[in-house]
Amino acid sequence: MLWTCSASFFAPLAFGRARLLKTASTFSLSLLILIGRGFSERHLYLSAMGVALMLFQGCAMLQRTSDIAAPTETPAQPVPSQPVPAPPTAKKSPAAPATLPQTGQASWYGAQHQGKQTASGTTYDQTALTAAHPSLPFGSKVKVTNLANGKSVEVEIVDRGPFAGNRIIDLSQAAAKALDMIESGTATVRLEQPSEP
Repeated sequence: MLWTCSASFFAPLAFGRARLLKTASTFSLSLLILIGRGFSERHLYLSAMGVALMLFQGCAMLQRTSDIAAPTETPAQPVPSQPVPAPPTAKKSPAAPATLPQTGQASWYGAQHQGKQTASGTTYDQTALTAAHPSLPFGSKVKVTNLANGKSVEVEIVDRGPFAGNRIIDLSQAAAKALDMIESGTATVRLEQPSEP
């Protein structure tokens, strides 16, 4: 009979908490009655009563915990994002300024940069006589001579560059036209201080 009671106690576990509590209470009372009838010795009776009371107390605690509302979880606060540092610009002045005269390859840049801001903060104008140099101070004037044809032009340094190969200066389109190097794209040039007027 005890096995039958235990089986009847565990069978409804799958049917929910309310049914489980009802079955546990019924089982506890049945166990008390069974123990009271079946055992005559006083210490066994008291032991059985203690077990029955513990079962009953466990059922009462189950009922109490089901009545208590589960604490509400506070939503996680978003972590403030760290500001992303700006990537370093490629147009930095080298530590050592160039000395003139200087001889090397010149190139030119035109329409693809028209209207963009230069390293000096001015707006690039392909029709102006300007140039980009790796280290000469902004605003300085330089005389550029095409060594292949002897043509010269005076340009103002407003940008940094060139950043390709072994080139020493990058001219505006207007300066490249004055040196007659538009078709070739590059020319060997000499840079020097302009002569005083």
